[in-house]
Amino acid sequence: MLSLLLVTAQACASQELVVRHLNPSALPAPNGYSHVVEVQGGRTLFLSGQIAIDKAGAVVGQGDLRAQTQQVFENLKAALGAAGATLDQVVKITVFMTDVSGLQVFREVRDGYFTKNPPASSLVQVSRLVRPELLIEIEAVAVIEGG
Repeated sequence: MLSLLLVTAQACASQELVVRHLNPSALPAPNGYSHVVEVQGGRTLFLSGQIAIDKAGAVVGQGDLRAQTQQVFENLKAALGAAGATLDQVVKITVFMTDVSGLQVFREVRDGYFTKNPPASSLVQVSRLVRPELLIEIEAVAVIEGG
């Protein structure tokens, strides 16, 4: 049994990273996201939800969804960078917003960060985030080369 697990682990570790973005014609055309992202091989990174705080822990852009969304994406970039990844390797995001009426602002900022092959995405409106002045939080899943 152990040898079977070892062979399986070796096969997975040597498997080439393949990422496919799919948007089936049976579903409505997505706006800035992909309906399906298929991943084979690689190493999976799970990023905790990032909020609009700077390195010192101060809230950035109080009351300003655009500024907060930009800070969140910058924080995601920094977290990914620590693992040797970029936003281009993100395959899924989950967005938590306190007011989805700001969806267009979020989309404008997001589209500046995901310029090719947008990830699968979910958006949830929540009554509040960990700090009352926060308007948005985003968590992500990325896949990079390596085993």
